[in-house]
Amino acid sequence: MPQAQKKHILETLTAHLQNSPLTVVEWDRDFRVTFWSGQAEQIFGWQEEELLGKHPTDWRFMHEDDETSVSEVMRNLVGGGVPRNISKNRNYTRDGQVLHCEWYNSVLTDASGEVVSVLSLVQDVTEKVTMEEQLRQLQKMEAIGQLTGGVAHDFNNLLTVILGNGELLTEMLGDQPDLAVLAETVTNAARKGADLTHQLLAFARQQPLQPQPIDVNTLLETTRELLGRTLGEHIQLTLDLGRDLPPALVDTGQLESAILNLCLNARDAMPESGHLTIESSFIFLDQDYADMHTEVTPGNYVLVAISDTGEGIPSDRLEKVFEPFFSTKGPGKGSGLGLSMVFGFVKQSRGHIKIYSEVGEGTTVRMYLPPSPESAAPTTRRPPANPKSGTETILLVEDDELVRQYASTQLSMLGYRVMVASNGLEAMDIVNQHDDIDLLFTDVVMPGGINGPTLARQACERRPGLKVLYTSGYTQNAIVHHGRLDEGVLLLSKPYHRAELARMVRQALEEQA
Repeated sequence: MPQAQKKHILETLTAHLQNSPLTVVEWDRDFRVTFWSGQAEQIFGWQEEELLGKHPTDWRFMHEDDETSVSEVMRNLVGGGVPRNISKNRNYTRDGQVLHCEWYNSVLTDASGEVVSVLSLVQDVTEKVTMEEQLRQLQKMEAIGQLTGGVAHDFNNLLTVILGNGELLTEMLGDQPDLAVLAETVTNAARKGADLTHQLLAFARQQPLQPQPIDVNTLLETTRELLGRTLGEHIQLTLDLGRDLPPALVDTGQLESAILNLCLNARDAMPESGHLTIESSFIFLDQDYADMHTEVTPGNYVLVAISDTGEGIPSDRLEKVFEPFFSTKGPGKGSGLGLSMVFGFVKQSRGHIKIYSEVGEGTTVRMYLPPSPESAAPTTRRPPANPKSGTETILLVEDDELVRQYASTQLSMLGYRVMVASNGLEAMDIVNQHDDIDLLFTDVVMPGGINGPTLARQACERRPGLKVLYTSGYTQNAIVHHGRLDEGVLLLSKPYHRAELARMVRQALEEQA
């Protein structure tokens, strides 16, 4: 074949690979980049000319915990041990996001069979991994619920016999007080056992509910006095109730019990003093939020949020707090069933529950309750079809990896240039290196010694005129009442959908002086 024809075929093949919707990377025998497709540039953020001839350790690409396994995969390929394999590992993007990727690797050989390079097809499976993890957690809770419900039903049958016979013996032994005391002890123990099985059935979503339209604000107002006595004088209680809420379709008694349970947990997390905020509002959970939380149905909800300034819950324990008998309190300080009951009640009511917590800062629990379908619901602020976009540069500071990735993707899709940092120290490094940042979009509570307000103050001192937008898992009113932010600052409360994000970013960029 003439040399010119070979060259033409090679150039044509390269052009096809560059324009392919597949992510293609080629490495030489020393694991250095020889080809980096256009789709790879789109996903990871680096241009081909930046990476040609570089080993993955020459730039922040491979996740630290995966470097050893990836090196072994490449050694097996280049060493001739296997002609192809599949590796699953995590990779960094240019802006610091972590992607879960599947790499389909094949060796390319010359005429003599010698390995000359490795061709990799890459698939971003981050969304799939996230959904699978959520599904595993849901299946686990469902399995625990089924087991718990079955055990509780069987115990109820046994307790019925014990309780009935205990009461009968108490009556029959009226003239033998010494023996009657023993029968009464059995009866009391059976009653406590019945209360326990009732709690287990609540978690298992097998308790009998009587849902009816109720005014949540009226319920909260009538509960205020009881809560004040229960919480004690060392806890400051604030109610911030939304206007024109539609009735929620729930069991009144169970909602009262859920609110009391959450408030008692908040009290126990603030043994010396603290602030408890209870809020209500009418909100819309959109498809974006439902995609991130597989059990959620998009639509309108009556929200009841309870926030405290307590000790907070470590992130590795948050996913377990709804499991029965799991408690963050010390031995003997709780049954571990309070949050399980709340979880079961909300789920059985076809609602949604979400907990947000920061160690040393406090916790917010949100109950999303279904509105009554017969009520004349107020008009909901549904997201506009075409949210406002822009081209400014935004520094996104968020310690939660999934939220950081979601926000960065949404902002990029809206046309903004996005830089990301996972904590205040990283953010200040970026601020010091770049003078073209238009907006600081930062979480309020972050690890690492620099929180959102401190970061904003330091960044604005370094870059006068920098606009600031805060975000937090706490609600606006809880944040202000608990003294973390000054009143009047811009705060986007999580969870937020794309339209809210777009609106608040534009407001921050256009309205702040």
